[in-house]
Parts: sequence; structure tokens; C-alpha cells
Amino acid sequence: MKEESSKIVLKVINAAEGPLETKEVEERVNKPVKNVKRTKLFYRLNNLRAEGLIKARFVDPRKGVWIWWKKNAFKVLCGLIL
Repeated sequence: MKEESSKIVLKVINAAEGPLETKEVEERVNKPVKNVKRTKLFYRLNNLRAEGLIKARFVDPRKGVWIWWKKNAFKVLCGLIL
């Protein structure tokens, strides 16, 4: 089950046009897989980030908002994200 849910999360992130908040990832993952707990989803997202398969950034410490995007979503030129 762990591998299956990680594959679905990776597929959702890679299919997205741009960055997604955790809430948006949760909504899209809950379509093929019902009753995914937010804590388990966050765990899977962080594991994928640690493996270097996706990228993420913590954007709002007051609300605990993370955004997630596919590995090669942005071009880097001279250390600047374009």
C-alpha cells in the first residue's frame, strides 16, 4: 500500500501544471484513493522530497502551508529560479 500511494502522489505532482499546496494534492489524491489521511499524505510527500523525486517549499509558517512541484518544473539560471 505504501508504494502504491507514493506512486499516486508522484503521479499527481508530475501531472500538475504548476506548484500545488498540500490541500490541493490531498484533493487530487483522494479521487483515485479514498480516505487518505492528511498526516500520511504529508509523510509520503516528505519521503518523495527526501528521495529527490519532487521539490517543496514551506511558505507560510502561520498556517503551515507547503507547496510541492515536480523535480524539473523550473529552469535555474545562474542560481536564480526563472
